[in-house]
Amino acid sequence: MWLLMAQAIPSLLGTIRETSMFLTCMETVTKELVSWMRGHESSVCSISVHASGRYAITTSSDTAQLWDLDTFQRKRKLNIRQSVGIQKVFFLPLSNTILSCFKDNSIFAWECDTLFCKYQLPGPPEGSNILYKVFAVTRDGRILAAGGKSNHLHLWCLEATRLFRIIQMPAKVRAVRHLEFLPDSFDAGSNQVLGVLSQDGIMRFVNIQTCKLLFEIGTVEEGISSSVISPHGRYIASIMENGSLNVYSVQALTQEINKPPPPLVKVIEDLPSNTVSSSNLKMKIMPGRVQRPARCKESKIPTRVLKQDLTGDLENKENELSEGLNKKRLQILLKGYGEYPTKYRMFIWRSLLQLPENHTAFSSLVDKGTHAAYLSLQKKYPIKSRKLLRVLQRTLSALAHWSAIFSDTPYLPLLAFPFVKLFQNNQLICFEVVATLIINWCQHWFEYFPNPPINILSMIENVLAFHDKELLQHFIDRDITSQVYAWPLLETLFSEVLTREEWLRLFDNIFSNHPSFLLMTVVAYSTCSRAPLLNCTLKNDFEYFFHHRNNLDINVVIREVYHLMETTPADIHPNSMLDAFVALTKGQYPIFNQYPKFIVDYQTREWERIRNDELDFLRERQTVENMQAEVDEQRAKDEAWYQKQELLRRAEETRREILLQEEEKMAQQRQRLAAVKRELEIKEIHLQDAARRRLLKLQQDQREMELRRLEDEIERKVQMRDQEIAATAKDLEIRQLELEAQKRLYEKDLTTSQEAVAKEIREDTDAHRRKAALEEHMFQKLLENSQMGSRRAQRVMEDNLAKAKQACLNADWQIQTLHKQKCDDQQRSQGYYEVATLLRENRRKEVEVLNAMMEEEAKKWKEAEEKEFHLQSAKKASALSDASRKWFLRQETSAALEHEEMPWLQRQYMDSAYLPQTSRLHDVSDMDPSTHIFSRNNPTEWNHMEHDLLKNVRDLRRRLTARARNSCQHPHLLVT
Repeated sequence: MWLLMAQAIPSLLGTIRETSMFLTCMETVTKELVSWMRGHESSVCSISVHASGRYAITTSSDTAQLWDLDTFQRKRKLNIRQSVGIQKVFFLPLSNTILSCFKDNSIFAWECDTLFCKYQLPGPPEGSNILYKVFAVTRDGRILAAGGKSNHLHLWCLEATRLFRIIQMPAKVRAVRHLEFLPDSFDAGSNQVLGVLSQDGIMRFVNIQTCKLLFEIGTVEEGISSSVISPHGRYIASIMENGSLNVYSVQALTQEINKPPPPLVKVIEDLPSNTVSSSNLKMKIMPGRVQRPARCKESKIPTRVLKQDLTGDLENKENELSEGLNKKRLQILLKGYGEYPTKYRMFIWRSLLQLPENHTAFSSLVDKGTHAAYLSLQKKYPIKSRKLLRVLQRTLSALAHWSAIFSDTPYLPLLAFPFVKLFQNNQLICFEVVATLIINWCQHWFEYFPNPPINILSMIENVLAFHDKELLQHFIDRDITSQVYAWPLLETLFSEVLTREEWLRLFDNIFSNHPSFLLMTVVAYSTCSRAPLLNCTLKNDFEYFFHHRNNLDINVVIREVYHLMETTPADIHPNSMLDAFVALTKGQYPIFNQYPKFIVDYQTREWERIRNDELDFLRERQTVENMQAEVDEQRAKDEAWYQKQELLRRAEETRREILLQEEEKMAQQRQRLAAVKRELEIKEIHLQDAARRRLLKLQQDQREMELRRLEDEIERKVQMRDQEIAATAKDLEIRQLELEAQKRLYEKDLTTSQEAVAKEIREDTDAHRRKAALEEHMFQKLLENSQMGSRRAQRVMEDNLAKAKQACLNADWQIQTLHKQKCDDQQRSQGYYEVATLLRENRRKEVEVLNAMMEEEAKKWKEAEEKEFHLQSAKKASALSDASRKWFLRQETSAALEHEEMPWLQRQYMDSAYLPQTSRLHDVSDMDPSTHIFSRNNPTEWNHMEHDLLKNVRDLRRRLTARARNSCQHPHLLVT
């Protein structure tokens, strides 16, 4: 289980694993391991951190241990008897008191430094059977709330060490699992609202003064497992029993929390000394109204409340602060007491400075990491506390990321360190206080950067000249400038010359007045110290005076500052030269560029160059040191090796001598052992002989028993074999009878099936014969009808069919010709492009290329003639094939119509109509009928001739296709 300590220690993750041996502390930013803390023998059940972040208490069931978080060492350990267990041990807020709660309801308060027992709370009243399990303390550490397995809550006043109230929760509450007070910005730590998480998963918020139930979160169906409230009391985060995480807004849940604070001043008389019984202390929570306990007359507390002054409503609105405070009233209170109350000082400062608390903007600056200018901050400012150093480094880095000038401001650590030490547990407030201080009280400081602010120092010198000319003349005579007596006080904000209490008192006045108050304080510090300053004559004395603490009353200085603010003329008053107070903007921080940017950029570049050179030098020096270390290490290894070899040689000689002595002793022992061994061998031989005889007898008996067992087995197997043979013979006889019966049954089935098959075959044969006769009759009838009725139509269709086939052949041939021409055009265009490219690249070979082109042209012409010849041959073959096919059709048609009167005239007419008229082909009509190859009397020759003709046409087409493909692969051969 991992627990978080970020609330108490912002720079440390209280990542404490509840194991049985150790605690782990991790860094939240770098997520690195900081330290291990061992000591617990059982699991840790609670962790509490001191308000300063220096100490932590871890509690287990048997012990509690106090840790120093600066050194991560155990400081003290609380041991108890085993019969009494520890319930919880924790720090009270804003104090050095440790509260220890045990399982027997005893509660002790201890001093943190000395572990001295301050007091012990008395036991619960009689009749109360509650056992405390959970506890909660208000932020001011005055009230302790305790609960357990009961619906009663006990409220203890720790200052009076008495039980002052018992609150009874509703009847639905049977046990309390968690208690936590709800913080409020107006109650100054005396929290009035208590959150109570009960066993039903509902967290109820009760006002402990009015005992009124304000609101509740969670339901019975969706109960709360654990809950935590934000430090400012704005949100409540709850882990539900179903595993979900719910975040509630307190402002949306109730308006009771946002009421304005009560008057700052009350007059309350002392409480009476008579005691009150526990029955009168008990108050019951009612949802609709508040039920208060009845009080007897003698226990009535008389009070007087001062009436509020109504004239405050007429004050100027600019004096009203964001937290409900009034600046004029605070100034009156400050002048009356000289300082603000210590308990409320931080709250008043935050109200005066009107800090926006921009968590998102500050987180973005922190997430950028440590600025390069402050990586080696520890070398220049060695701070003992690691935590304080980390907070200072993180704050300075955030300022440097906010504005580039703060990365080169040498006095920024001195200026910010007092606030870092004061707000080390709240880095956001620390950053915003320093940023507000720089924007308002450090106006015009950076106009002469990197030099001190001459204009600001001139203002101080003018005011000093007006109020104390003698002291200024003394400074001039001793060559003491304002950079000696004024600038050291400004750049350190008086932290070097004042104690902590004096510095806080001074800044109570500085933050409550105009920014010029700081400059007047410098003048007042010098004028109030004029006597020792007039006695100084050396410059070193002046420098020492303004860098160290002096015997000076800060109250006198503050009164002098107010006097200077009132008596300084307006023409030299810094009030007229400095702007009024301006708070930081909400959401995002304002841009700070009131400095000479070119100087800062130049210094940044120079620092970067110097830093890089230094890194290179350090890298080289580290390399040299590593090499020297390796040489030294190797030399040490060599010396150690030689020493080791010498020691080994001496040890070897010693061991050799010891070995010789041992060998002599061993030789004597061998002789004695040999004699003993011989005696043992003789005894062993006798024993082995007796054992062998017993073994032989045992083996003989076993073999006889084995033979008898084998004989019995053989007889049993012979009997079993005879029985199996007899049973097998009977089975064979039965099987023979079964086979004969099956044979007769199969013969009968075969005869029946053969007869059925023969019958089916005869029926199929008769049906096929009748079907063939019918089809023959129908075919003859069809032939007669078709021959007699469609002779003329058949002739016309045959003519049209022949013409269509011829047209298809002609179109196909033309398409092929056009495709070939297109390919030739594309190839010729590509050839032109390539030839033109070759001509541009190499002019010297123009003649050779032209000759090659002419030769190729001749070849192509020759190839074209060959193709033309093949084309004519193909056309002749096609025409001849067409004519022969038509003639054959005509002859067949004539034979079918039985018109044999004029066969030769009809054949000559068909030949003259369809054969192409060319000089290279012979007309069919010129041939002798007796020698014509297409004679009807020679059909075999006609078939062969037609087959050869078709074969020649296919070969011709194949050659033409191959030539065309070859031409496409070598386009440069087609250039003409």
